[in-house]
Amino acid sequence: MNWMPLLSTLAGAVIGISATLIADRNRWRREEARHALELRREVYSEFVSALKTAGEEIRAVALGDHMSDSARDAAVREAFRGTGVYTASERLWLVGPPQVVAAGNAAFHSWRTIRDAYARGLAVGSTEEAPLIAQRRTAMAEMRRLMREDLGIGPLEIE
Repeated sequence: MNWMPLLSTLAGAVIGISATLIADRNRWRREEARHALELRREVYSEFVSALKTAGEEIRAVALGDHMSDSARDAAVREAFRGTGVYTASERLWLVGPPQVVAAGNAAFHSWRTIRDAYARGLAVGSTEEAPLIAQRRTAMAEMRRLMREDLGIGPLEIE
């Protein structure tokens, strides 16, 4: 009996099946990478938006009149908490790479520092507020730069 045709057919089948499996695996990896990128884009957008909203909310409260220091403190803290920034921060911690998480954490803490200052009675637009705003701008710019880099988007070069 001649085994060559059988071995050739078997070898062709193994090569064909292997090529199909490799192609499917590569396709799956590309889809997973695309999904992970889209998820990070969504989480980054949510986090940056929550930080901006929190900033606007605490600023609005700080501009208002308050009956007492404790009422102002409570109002500023509630305004910050009510924006969903804590949830957005946790999502960032779950899906972001270490450098983005670190930059996001620095931006988050720069906002919290401003929040705490407003809660203590710091006036919006005061000279004491200026270094806090500068620190916040620097932290936000670095966070955005790293997020854009992670998403494969070029630098903005306007900050």
